[in-house]
Amino acid sequence: MPKHGDPVEYEVGGRTVRVSSPDKVYFPQRGITKRQVVEHYITVGGPLLRAIGERPTTLKRYVEGDWFYAKRVPKGAPAWVDTAEITFPSGRKADEVCPTEPAVFAWAANLGTFDFHPWPVRRSDVDHPDELRIDVDPPDRAGFADAVEVAVVVREVLADAGLTGWPKTSGGRGVHVLVRIRPEWDFVAVRHAVIALGREVERRIPAKATISWWKEERGGRVFLDYNQAARDRTVASAWSVRGTPRATVSTPLTWDLLGEVGADDFDVLTIPAFLVEHGDLHAGMDEEAFGLETALEWYERDLRDHGLGDLPYPPDYPKMPGEPKRVQPSKARPE
Repeated sequence: MPKHGDPVEYEVGGRTVRVSSPDKVYFPQRGITKRQVVEHYITVGGPLLRAIGERPTTLKRYVEGDWFYAKRVPKGAPAWVDTAEITFPSGRKADEVCPTEPAVFAWAANLGTFDFHPWPVRRSDVDHPDELRIDVDPPDRAGFADAVEVAVVVREVLADAGLTGWPKTSGGRGVHVLVRIRPEWDFVAVRHAVIALGREVERRIPAKATISWWKEERGGRVFLDYNQAARDRTVASAWSVRGTPRATVSTPLTWDLLGEVGADDFDVLTIPAFLVEHGDLHAGMDEEAFGLETALEWYERDLRDHGLGDLPYPPDYPKMPGEPKRVQPSKARPE
């Protein structure tokens, strides 16, 4: 008998998915196996397909304790694994996995995929996001409760901009707030909207939240990571298993539930019962798409009245139009 068990087959949406080494332990602290991760993705296949179906998706794969982002379709993928062509900031192109049926998730889990990182676009228009994402990221000395406190203000700011936010746990200590938007703006404009929204949150709770890119300027505050809105930057999807010791799962919530739960409440073992009790709490997200006109007016107002323009991009990006110097303030040379 093989060291990690004989291969098993699952029927998923009319497809047969073969899983090798099903008894291999992926999460030693809790004894959670590859089989359980695959079965998690079979359980959440319907809601996950609603969340990331038709989206170019990066696979975060774990192999012998190490992980990497698979931004191209893995070799040997079945013919039924659809793809979408995306363009990186460098101008290079690649074909990424584009889920169109639940079997894709079980197949990817067999390859060691824990989390799925979808682009905020659909395959039909890969240059115009239809999802705005705000990543509420607490520092090491803060925690989930701090992220929730800031996320509540994010909700208020979104509402003032005519937007409806849908919260989920990140699967770590943070919170992700998603907004369905009309695909009428490019990545630069959506990122500007996130910057404007983040600045407004910072104004309302300056002691708690910050949009400062440089850690030395954050002062232990919760960071609103606006660069997650940049092209080729993604967050873990709803229902994704995270590479934490507990095998936590990024879980869609309501705003009421967000204030009642803990960061570790949702994992591979607890999600089946949660899904039975609550269903897909973000199912209504697709019923209405919103516009960014007000948020972009705020961005222009901040530029015009306060001299607040663009902010630094991630270090691997080409220099972008209107971007300030991409250098840590304490290391910047005087003009």
